[in-house]
Amino acid sequence: MNTTVPSSDRPINTDGSRLPAVMLFDVNETLSDMSPISQRFVDVGAPAHLAATWFAALLRDGFALTAAGSTASFAQLGVGVLRASLGSLPLNRTIDEAIEHIMGGFDELTVHSDVRDGIPALAALDTRLVTMSNGAVTVAQRLFERAGIGEHFERLLTVEDAGVWKPAPGAYAYAAQQCGVEPIDMMLVAVHPWDIDGAHRAGLGTAWINRTGATYPDYFTAPTLEATSISHLAQLLRK
Repeated sequence: MNTTVPSSDRPINTDGSRLPAVMLFDVNETLSDMSPISQRFVDVGAPAHLAATWFAALLRDGFALTAAGSTASFAQLGVGVLRASLGSLPLNRTIDEAIEHIMGGFDELTVHSDVRDGIPALAALDTRLVTMSNGAVTVAQRLFERAGIGEHFERLLTVEDAGVWKPAPGAYAYAAQQCGVEPIDMMLVAVHPWDIDGAHRAGLGTAWINRTGATYPDYFTAPTLEATSISHLAQLLRK
């Protein structure tokens, strides 16, 4: 494990925040560009817009199981929600073949264009890079291998080992424990406001990646930092 300066002794940024000891990255949509999944739906005879609905329902069910004291893997929920979503549609192949084709798209995803330069820029700072995903570690591993950025990450974590999905506090506590730091020494990087809010409530700093110019929901706790890209976040943290 890399050694880092405790948060109390770390440099203060111009906005009053401290450079975190650990940058904790969400993976799906934050680092990976999931837009090609829509084409996978079209390939099997389903409408492209169903991809967003499917992903939102997958997350909803993962959150619901966590709230009820249970859990399931991303893949298990992905397949189950697909089976329910595609069952009544006139597909051009069997439903099992359609599910396999759509889920197989995760093995071909690439990172967002800003990630290839942004991650090395963050790695050059005095901070450790770690992932914490509601998906499987293997998905992140293959994504980073294709992008050539895997060497910059100290470790890849998943809620499957934590036993609860983000944004439950236990998921972030697990990440802190695995990294050997206190939550205050970490900063979550994510595109999802629900993840930002959950991390804040668990004691982490937060960085919201807003690539689309969206409005942050006022019912969630505001992020510590807002950046338009991973590269922009590196610039903010260098100040």
